[in-house]
Amino acid sequence: MQEGCTVNLTVKYIARKWSLLILLELYKGAGHTRRFSELKSCLDGITQKVLSARLKELEKEGLIENRVDSSSFPVKSEYSLTDSGLEIINIVKDMKRWALKWKITNIECGCQDCSECVL
Repeated sequence: MQEGCTVNLTVKYIARKWSLLILLELYKGAGHTRRFSELKSCLDGITQKVLSARLKELEKEGLIENRVDSSSFPVKSEYSLTDSGLEIINIVKDMKRWALKWKITNIECGCQDCSECVL
């Protein structure tokens, strides 16, 4: 087994269901930031429990940061991409280009900047 393999270690947290889609939705947000409720509404089918767990994992890995403003009610919590998280978006874009070239015929998806993609 390749326990110490860099790819194996990276896949453990990046390839978890919803992780890349959460990062992509943060990228699409103004200033690469979104509130929990915005993420929940953008990600059809994700439960609050799973979204919360993935956000904690991504924060622990340093890909996102959570800013909490408890001076108002309800408490305002915003998630933003870190520099590391922004860099992963380039990998997502490369995956998209590869898929459009080799695997997926998606004429509607002509937008190369994922921040403008509505699909």
